[in-house]
Amino acid sequence: MEIHQVKQELILTSRLPDMGYLPVKVLTSVSGSTSVAMDPIGVKEGDWVFTIANSAARDAAGDKRYLTDLTVGGIIDNWRP
Repeated sequence: MEIHQVKQELILTSRLPDMGYLPVKVLTSVSGSTSVAMDPIGVKEGDWVFTIANSAARDAAGDKRYLTDLTVGGIIDNWRP
């Protein structure tokens, strides 16, 4: 798991069927790196979240068939970086 801040939603005009239809968000880590993750819980810009990576990200997204390596797992309240 890693902590990220949500920067924006990524709009996809086309995607593979095995990606499902969950929203995709652009995230920035505490160290400053940028990542993209599936969002099954509906976070908004500015939220601090924890993410689940690798094969566990598929389960966290809600379907083992989803093609993802990073999924938002939850919102962190009152996080101070």
